Amino acid sequence: MHNSSEMGPDPRRVEASVVADLPKVVLHDHLTGGMRPTTLVELAAQAGYGGLPSDEPEEVARWFVEAGNAGNFSAHREAFAHTTAVTQTADALTRVAREAVVDLAGDRVVYAELRIAPELHVEGGLSMQDVVDAVVEGLRQGERAAAEAGHEITARLILSAMRDRDRSAEVARLLVDNLPDNADHDYVVAFDLAGPEEGNSPDKHSEAFALLRDHLAPVTIHAGEGAGLESVRAAVVAGANRIGHGPRVFEDLTSSMDGIELQRLSGHIRDRCIPLELCPSSNVQTGIVDAIADHPFPLLDDLGFTCTVNTGSRLLGGTTMTREMMILVDVFDYGYTELFQLTCNAIESAFADLPTRERILDTLIYPPYLELTDQDGDGEIDPCEEEEPTIG
Repeated sequence: MHNSSEMGPDPRRVEASVVADLPKVVLHDHLTGGMRPTTLVELAAQAGYGGLPSDEPEEVARWFVEAGNAGNFSAHREAFAHTTAVTQTADALTRVAREAVVDLAGDRVVYAELRIAPELHVEGGLSMQDVVDAVVEGLRQGERAAAEAGHEITARLILSAMRDRDRSAEVARLLVDNLPDNADHDYVVAFDLAGPEEGNSPDKHSEAFALLRDHLAPVTIHAGEGAGLESVRAAVVAGANRIGHGPRVFEDLTSSMDGIELQRLSGHIRDRCIPLELCPSSNVQTGIVDAIADHPFPLLDDLGFTCTVNTGSRLLGGTTMTREMMILVDVFDYGYTELFQLTCNAIESAFADLPTRERILDTLIYPPYLELTDQDGDGEIDPCEEEEPTIG
């Protein structure tokens, strides 16, 4: 966890070029929210979709970032309407998934969980299972292409249901049918509830969550971004294994002469180690805080919450995992030690099976960080120990 007062100044200045080459793990990345602008323009032309703000990729990229910075969810919905409109065929979905994996791997992401709402991609005649099949094929192709480029990455898929619609039980069944026990692959790993939080409590989707519990299916729920503590509480009560975003859990903290105190909900989330899928740039864009310096990330980290750092929607945020990590470095004085701990938090919170997580941790995450430690070999770090490594 971040605790600069105990660690003292970082003995080694954190360089963006070094961070760019360090292994990373992303748990919250919207597949269509990370499309390449050139791909978006090309797919729009193929689909005969004339709704894009421009047919010039650079202008499209700029428009999406401006939409992301609008500070409201209606702008985000408009942006996602464009990306959804051009991904209504299997070929388009496969391409977008393949490119997402390649792009993440190029940013040295070694494990990625991407998410998509199948119910939003059936307007062109695909079934929701067709959507899953197309995306899985894209993930498979992306892993192969990344490996050929010398970048090993493991990609997994989370299926989102929209909380303002009525197909969550279908998506839950789809998820169960595609879990590794029931499918011939291990790409599909968890269920997500996404969409407008206000007025759309998980309570409305009790049938879906009952089915998921019956089949021991992993669950993450968007909460604590579009609404406050009641949304976070409802997600926990519904059985969320992770909280998508969740920064507004800080509203459950109080201060006194004795310091900062956690109340019942925040204490439960911290003590039960329910991971927070924090997306700093996205959280600023959606107006949770006015500026990145106001983000509660370091506070939650210091208090012992299981924090992870994520991209959210790379196209809207104009961001990468390297950029999100450097925000923590530049704004909150995070060092390599803290970045290592966040990466460990993420892989340990991933929905992949334990052998996969351990393999990635031991072979892809641990060695590069070890190179940042005592070059004489006197100091060793154990990624499974609770104490932080000393890097410098």
